[in-house]
Amino acid sequence: MMTRSQQGRTNRLTRPSIAIAAAVAVTAGVVAAAPDAKTAQPGPKLSLIAASASVTLDSWKEDPGVYLDLGTYLTSENGAFELKVTRKSYKDPVVAAQIIRDGKKTQTKALPAGLVKDFSGLPDFAQISVIDAAGKSVLEKTEAFCPNNASGRVRPDAPANSKYPQSCPVNPFTLGSVWGVENGWAANTYAGYYSQPVQLAAGTYTAKISVTKKYRDLFGIANKPQSVKMVVRERSWEEGEGVSASAAPPSAKGDASKSAAKSGHDAHAGHGAATSEHAGHGAPARTDAPAAATTGAGATFNVGHGPYPPAPPALPWALKKQAAEKGALGRQGFSAAAVGDRTGQTDGSRQAPGVQPHAKRPAGKATVPDVPKPDLRSLPAYGITVSDGYEDVPGKDYLAFSANVWNAGPAKLVVDGFRSPGKELMDAYQYFYDADGKQVGYTPTGTMEWDPRPGHEHWHFTDFASYRLLKADQKETVRSGKEAFCLANTDAVDYTVKNANWHPGNTDLSTACGQENSISVREVLDVGSGDTYTQDLPGQSFDITDLANGVYFIQVLANPENRLKETNHDNNSALRKVVLGGKKGARTVKVPAHHLVDAN
Repeated sequence: MMTRSQQGRTNRLTRPSIAIAAAVAVTAGVVAAAPDAKTAQPGPKLSLIAASASVTLDSWKEDPGVYLDLGTYLTSENGAFELKVTRKSYKDPVVAAQIIRDGKKTQTKALPAGLVKDFSGLPDFAQISVIDAAGKSVLEKTEAFCPNNASGRVRPDAPANSKYPQSCPVNPFTLGSVWGVENGWAANTYAGYYSQPVQLAAGTYTAKISVTKKYRDLFGIANKPQSVKMVVRERSWEEGEGVSASAAPPSAKGDASKSAAKSGHDAHAGHGAATSEHAGHGAPARTDAPAAATTGAGATFNVGHGPYPPAPPALPWALKKQAAEKGALGRQGFSAAAVGDRTGQTDGSRQAPGVQPHAKRPAGKATVPDVPKPDLRSLPAYGITVSDGYEDVPGKDYLAFSANVWNAGPAKLVVDGFRSPGKELMDAYQYFYDADGKQVGYTPTGTMEWDPRPGHEHWHFTDFASYRLLKADQKETVRSGKEAFCLANTDAVDYTVKNANWHPGNTDLSTACGQENSISVREVLDVGSGDTYTQDLPGQSFDITDLANGVYFIQVLANPENRLKETNHDNNSALRKVVLGGKKGARTVKVPAHHLVDAN
């Protein structure tokens, strides 16, 4: 049984909620600007606002560049702003439609073909112009906008929670997503980790932010650019005392993360295990987002462990304004600790709790009732590279990759593990539920085993998936040693399928996968979500040292022994073609496009 890579990252932009009292206190000025519901046209009214008249951004000497978190937000009034983004298959392009709800009526408005090319957000949504103190234009750029980005309420009578998912997925094999800004809410236009830094010298600037014309025309957004004073200050990690961990430059933190990764590759890094309250679960610290402390960057909610870095949760604009009014923006900026997680308020650094298992193993006769069941499916492998054996197995060539098994529903996969006192293995059971959520059956489904190695230290469900390298004739040549898994909802693969849960729990290993002294553990793969593992260690990745050059296929196989009960066992395998080349010690891999998905 091998490990899960700490180097994996995922694609989650978080959308934290805000306490009612905080929202009331800081949004009084916005309420007056809300449209009159009696005179407003059907459909949402969208507006660009700035949370503050000025921001302070850091440029690090060790890794120069400024991330333009300018505190601008898109508000939605007179209804929610909702987009449905899908593709029929990997042979079909991504298409998007606006869903307009007017009472019991629902209207679908198709967006122009080719406008959206992936699932990461609306491209070229925000236009940013930066002018220096002398009045010279020094920067012109556009940024994409994820409507599911960090957000908060802008008026006290808005829904207490947003119904929309907490991210715009960037897994290259995503099939469907829902984006939205809840009625009476505002979503940050900052692109987070997916924004490239810009080179600006220390000094004072004026940033002008506007919505580009094509989106103003498409969604009826008024042409009202926002101006923000921007102070760029140069910082150094060598400043020492007073520089918080969240403010560390990415290069310094990345080096530490690499060291941690080598000591524990099953960190499930994207699950936010770097936070102190979960340090005892053996997960090494992950790399924080390369962003100033004012973004609230840190361990994010529902991030995963695929090849993509976690996105920093930009703080809700109301909290930023509240902090500014109270003078909380000091030398270190707005630290996560200043707003933190407490009753009724999160800043995006909280971790999704794991659901609790039954206290006792099931009694009575095992039955598999005729009720909805999960449908496990595999995505084609991605993030494919050639690596050496690190210091573990020098002189070898390995094919590393990321693999995802997801649940197309219509029912979630629920597996509980129970162990008899003194036993090393837990007995695993799959549970079944009727349409009302009542448990109506269960069946034995293998075992769970404890992984005691540093950086792991949690329970793995055996035989969930299998990874194999097949020859051109699709006969097996190499099998990955990875056969046991802790299940977690790391990737939003298709939130348009029936019963998809847009707010899955069980996203954090330290809560989802138990401790050494656990008597029982529950692991869940929710409808619409998948679990990505990055295979980059010897034993997980494929040893290709002595393989002949040529065509091969990476097979990702879900439920290989058919121990889990599903609605369909015929869609559990996915193949990805690769072409090996080069010589021993310098092997190469070419990854042809998988239909329209051209991502290695």
